[in-house]
Amino acid sequence: MSRSSPDPFVASPSSPSHPVKNHSRYTYRQLQLLRQSSTASPLRVIAHVDLDAFYAQCEMVRLQTPREIPLAVRQWDSLIAINYPARAFGITRMISAKEARKLCPEIVLQHVATFREGEGGKWAYREDSYKRMNTDKVCLDPYRAESRKILKTMKEELSRWYTDLVDEERGLGPHAQIQQASVEKASVDEVFIDLSPLVYGVLLRRYPELRNGPDGDDRVASLPRPPTTALEWNQGDCLVDLDENETEVDDPDWDDVAMLIGSDIVRAVRTVVWDNLSYTCSAGIAKNKMMAKLGSSSNKPNKQTIVRNRAIQTFLGGFKFTKIRMLGGKLGDQVTALFGTEQVSDLLQVTLEQFRAKLDDDTANWLYGIIRGEDKSEVNPRTQIKSMLSAKSFRPSINSVEQAERWLRIFAADIYGRLVEDGVLEHRRRPKTLALHHRQGAQVRSRQSPIPGSTPINETLLFDIGRTLLRQVIGDGCAWPCANLSMSVGGFEDGVGNNKAIDSFLLRGDQAKNIGHPAKDRLTDDLPEMLQLSEKRRKVEDDGIKRFFNQSLGVNTKPQPSEAILETPATSVEGNSENILLSDASCNPQITEVALRFYTCSRCEKTLPEAERDEHDDWHFAKDLERQERQEAMRSQQTARPSNNTGSSSARGRPGRSSRGKPEKGQTRLAFG
Repeated sequence: MSRSSPDPFVASPSSPSHPVKNHSRYTYRQLQLLRQSSTASPLRVIAHVDLDAFYAQCEMVRLQTPREIPLAVRQWDSLIAINYPARAFGITRMISAKEARKLCPEIVLQHVATFREGEGGKWAYREDSYKRMNTDKVCLDPYRAESRKILKTMKEELSRWYTDLVDEERGLGPHAQIQQASVEKASVDEVFIDLSPLVYGVLLRRYPELRNGPDGDDRVASLPRPPTTALEWNQGDCLVDLDENETEVDDPDWDDVAMLIGSDIVRAVRTVVWDNLSYTCSAGIAKNKMMAKLGSSSNKPNKQTIVRNRAIQTFLGGFKFTKIRMLGGKLGDQVTALFGTEQVSDLLQVTLEQFRAKLDDDTANWLYGIIRGEDKSEVNPRTQIKSMLSAKSFRPSINSVEQAERWLRIFAADIYGRLVEDGVLEHRRRPKTLALHHRQGAQVRSRQSPIPGSTPINETLLFDIGRTLLRQVIGDGCAWPCANLSMSVGGFEDGVGNNKAIDSFLLRGDQAKNIGHPAKDRLTDDLPEMLQLSEKRRKVEDDGIKRFFNQSLGVNTKPQPSEAILETPATSVEGNSENILLSDASCNPQITEVALRFYTCSRCEKTLPEAERDEHDDWHFAKDLERQERQEAMRSQQTARPSNNTGSSSARGRPGRSSRGKPEKGQTRLAFG
């Protein structure tokens, strides 16, 4: 990796001084869409930056371990992250710590930090943690702290590029209006960056012919060709070969120039992360999120892969389509069975009509586009955590209130630490509800309580609410032995204040409608958290529960598999095979296998992961209650409605306008004229 940031505004030295006479295949309108970060612009530039073996790197930086020393991060006797020197010995996450020691006797096996029962809810690194599963609980705080530092460093470097462009904005013409790059934290160790507005600004800086726009208002006019016959790519970058019908000797177009600028920016970001924090990361640069993510995983570690628009088919042709997001599960198996292949290159020969003959139209259209590299998803900088969970599976089970309360103190400390990171002290975000889940054998009981809005959140408050809910569970009887206990907070709201009238102007939709309706809030708080989260996730598929329930729901006593409550990172690590933190329950290979299975709901015929069966059943239960209440309300209305009306009726069933029947009780006839 280069240790010095490139000059953002220096054109290639091999660029000729005069433009080629023919025109680009891109238009001024598409150039302006690039400035707006529009997904419709074919000039769009997206980067995916992924830290290399992140948990292992965190421990290497903390311990000051030389880069060539094999190191793995362990949780109990399982490995959750392995650095690249250790991988050279054949060490993977599929083997145990003992087996890793046999393959590489000199390997450093660092256990994750843990909370310990009875030690006041403070995490620490302990040499004997791997032997203390019964008394210790995994803590991810060190990795979250490093993730925040890395993200801050990345944003500072992107802001430097933005500031340099803004300083020169007046000289870039009336169409400049440079914007900041959008950054989406995809997980604890990966981010998406929409580089489009920065790339737009650099384009105007390097190529003055783009500054003034087309003659008149003809935005569909073609751009002039770039004044280059070849682009000088950095030798350290991994450049995907062009498609078969393309050659490198062809004059590049503006999409190629945009990718080159994007690669310069990403290289600068990766360089500053290494220089300041000693972390290496890999990156992918492409026209959308899907292609960028595939690119970042193609050449690890410490490299960046550039997938130009003209190289997409060559790049995707080498993949199994089951490696593409959303095609790795049931749908991928179905497509494999229907078309007899797992290769993208084979599916490219299938026509859209052939896809539609075997799949529903929506799936067929999506599949046809995705294997051709089409993805219109946006980079969302406002992705926020919706809930926080702290859990512990007990083997052997615990049998006393005292033991349970000691773990509640640990859960409260764990969650409070994450709330502080999320801005609770600055009143940026605050959870509204706290839930407690208790498992005895196959039976799970859940209790939920609102968090008082007038009380500052701290460890003591969270513990007190959790202890109250625990007493409610104990009061139901049969609380011991307890196999799993967890605490979670949810229902986050931004900028908590007391002026509800002003708040209602700042909110939209149902949020604004619910302002000033405390009765609704109370009824919502009575709902088990799993029902609320389930309904939220499915609101894109269904109208959801449109009304609040008129009755309180009791304790959820539906049997649930033991993986229903797991010890997982607060931030999603979807798609990242390196940083999946194992739960206590996942030490059992049978339980892990269950979590990977799928089932088809007998009621709605939807295919879902086995681990979501109980939550999906809860959703049907909630819908049944809603349907029952609606029917009861309709019967009540029919009973209250008079059996016959006095006077004539119109064709639509309303009283006729000329009807002068006797007014009903409580009504007064108005005199007009």
